[in-house]
Amino acid sequence: MPVAAIRKLTRQSLLVAVACAAADAIAFVLQELPADGARWTVALVAIIAADAALATPTRWSGVVATAAVSVHAACALLLDGPQDIRLNEAGVLVASYRAGAWLRGGPAGAVLVVVVAGLVLSHLARGHALDWTVVVAAVKIGLVTWLVGRYTTARRAHLDELRRRAEHEERDAREAVAHAVAEDRAAIARDLHDVVTHHVSAISMHAGAARMRLAHTHADPAAVASLRSVEDASRSALGDLRDMLDVLHGKRSAEQPGLADIDDLLHGFRTAGIPVRLETLGTPHALPPPLDGALYRIVQEMLTNALRHGDRGAVTVTVRFTPGTLEVETINPYVSPGPVSDHGRGLTGIRNRVTALGGRTRSGPGADGRTWSTAVSFDLTDLTEQR
Repeated sequence: MPVAAIRKLTRQSLLVAVACAAADAIAFVLQELPADGARWTVALVAIIAADAALATPTRWSGVVATAAVSVHAACALLLDGPQDIRLNEAGVLVASYRAGAWLRGGPAGAVLVVVVAGLVLSHLARGHALDWTVVVAAVKIGLVTWLVGRYTTARRAHLDELRRRAEHEERDAREAVAHAVAEDRAAIARDLHDVVTHHVSAISMHAGAARMRLAHTHADPAAVASLRSVEDASRSALGDLRDMLDVLHGKRSAEQPGLADIDDLLHGFRTAGIPVRLETLGTPHALPPPLDGALYRIVQEMLTNALRHGDRGAVTVTVRFTPGTLEVETINPYVSPGPVSDHGRGLTGIRNRVTALGGRTRSGPGADGRTWSTAVSFDLTDLTEQR
């Protein structure tokens, strides 16, 4: 049990003991008893001591209940007072409750018998005749409080069991969802492997065969270079596809491309006849792996948009480093009315990646109306703190 919980229970036990001692002591002092100071003082001290024992650990519940009812009966015998004399009634009630709440089996039953017998003896010591009213009164006080203690503990145990069942059911539900997601990912991975890998491999094979045939002719060297670019792009696509399949299978590739690999990415576009220029401004520094990998994919999508929607003119990729921020921007010529609509998947994919990492995106035509700019920026301070 946590230390804070133990301290809280200790404070509550002390509060209960003090409240019972105060209530019983005040009730005892205010009543009219025979003027015998010694016996009166002994009884008062015994009552306070028995009630103070209520602050002891719960493992002493049987001893405390026995002591409380024993003091009740002994004080009645000692004072030889009237039948309605008030002793440590509050202490007996709480002690009987504790015995029912914390004891189990034979000890619990034995303490119940001791409490009822002690209450009967207390009635007899105060001049009551032994009849059914005395027995009923003793059973009412001792048994009812004992049963309330039993009920409270049983109810708490029942609620704990319901909470454990709810936690088990929630955990089982999470595991079922995770299992379903894993099965869906596996199905997607199989489909990607069967469909995409087949076609991309076929593209690479046919491009290679065509290039080898052209190599034995007087074909245009640019055409041969283009076919080689198709081969390289196909192999790169197959590598990226394998990485994605590893992710869908719950695995991560040992190495993921990042911002430092952009030159390799640009090489593929250059061999396709598209002039691409990379500008790095500021002092590059290490980036969090999730951001580094996302930037590679973002630039890849930016260049794909430029290839699909531009006029095959020069593309500029600018990476700007500052001590606290990073911005990546591509500028390319485009054919009016614009490269991508607001509903294009390319820009939507870029926005989703950037938003997931807490960055900002802007895109649109330039002031001259002949170029298109797409830029993403990140606050590196926030990303470093998140790591």
